[in-house]
Amino acid sequence: MDAINPILRHHRRRHCYIFTTANHPSSSSSLLHRKPTFNSTTKKHFIFSSPISCSSSSSSTSPSPEVGSETAESCVNLGLSLFSKGRVKDALVQFETALTLNPNPVETQAALYNKACCHAYRGEGKKAADCLRTALKEYNLKFGTILNDPDLASFRILPEFKELQEEARLGGEDVGYGFRRDLKLISEVQAPFRGVRKFFYVAFTAAAGISLFFTIPRLFLAIKGGDGAPDILATTQNLAINVGGIVAFVALYIWDNKKEEEQLAQISRNETLSRLPLRLSTNRVVELVQLRETARPVILAGKKETVSLAIQKAERFRTDLLDRGVILVPVIWGEKDSIIEKRGFGGPKKAAASLPSVGEDFETRTQSVTAKTKLKSEIRFKAEVVSPGEWERWIKEQQKSEGVTPGEDVYIILRLDGRVRRSGRGLPDWEQIAKELPPMEALLSKLER
Repeated sequence: MDAINPILRHHRRRHCYIFTTANHPSSSSSLLHRKPTFNSTTKKHFIFSSPISCSSSSSSTSPSPEVGSETAESCVNLGLSLFSKGRVKDALVQFETALTLNPNPVETQAALYNKACCHAYRGEGKKAADCLRTALKEYNLKFGTILNDPDLASFRILPEFKELQEEARLGGEDVGYGFRRDLKLISEVQAPFRGVRKFFYVAFTAAAGISLFFTIPRLFLAIKGGDGAPDILATTQNLAINVGGIVAFVALYIWDNKKEEEQLAQISRNETLSRLPLRLSTNRVVELVQLRETARPVILAGKKETVSLAIQKAERFRTDLLDRGVILVPVIWGEKDSIIEKRGFGGPKKAAASLPSVGEDFETRTQSVTAKTKLKSEIRFKAEVVSPGEWERWIKEQQKSEGVTPGEDVYIILRLDGRVRRSGRGLPDWEQIAKELPPMEALLSKLER
């Protein structure tokens, strides 16, 4: 199952901010959408030009708006405060109230996004999807935010998210237009001559059409015969060539369009893959993209017995595999993470700054050398998946795209740059893999980065 290089991803630092415009009348125009979570360290959900930072502990002292003085702004702030205390139902009421108080577009986006997160926590996938769809279509919400947010992990394993993601990929009804645009830019980088080919397909089709326009009357004259009539055989050949050319170039254009859509779908899947979380042996939670250049993850997916047997056999080649940067990532079909399911939003408490992702600022999200070195020291032979439902969904979608029956036992070997190196059914041949992969310090490994 060859795949395209996963799009890199950013994990936001966890802060939260009170929505305020008291001293800065224009501050609401700079709103981004985040909200606090239940963790002891809170996460940035809304940023204003003059933010006031808060935490779960301090949010309990946030003042409530006076009766009769509610505004969309105050309701959003109160909702954030309630949410930070775990009062999701009360927070949901505040976000719904904010939407009835003539909010401006920025406040509406904030209320819709946080309302969706409340619905996701409560397991109400359809309501969450409806809120996010409205925010995407009418209030300029970036689809990358939905993909980035660990608090929406429980929503991303639902069918409603898959439908929303497909809409964003296709750019239908302006849902996720920016997301499709970013995917197309990446597609053009990976297939730089597709645009040129499509241009020539159109140009040659037009040329053949013009030639056909003049050939048809000549054919009628050739059939009619008489003095000066063109040769019927030559005219028929020209007609056939023109018609065949049009059919061929149109077919090639359609084929290239189909390949582009398949590539966009693969890029979208790999964007999801790059965001999947892992727990290292040090109990630190990172995302798969953060292992880029430091490890070669080998995903082992299947029944518990098959995965356990694959890990046992890998122990015989542990030293050789470690020299080649291999880290095992077992995914057992049907396994549930009780902590994630119970908490609903289940984001990692702490993760190193990661690499750039779709539609976001590359320069401000580059991983430092120090962070990479520290992460490398924490990588051991095996990692534990966080939110296994998301992992299982991604693997089964990848199987389906490659014509493999979803749910079969498979293994997937990733390269150092995050792309899929190769995959197969059943148990991996560890001896062959150890021979195939170059050591981490070898020249081929450096080129692979």
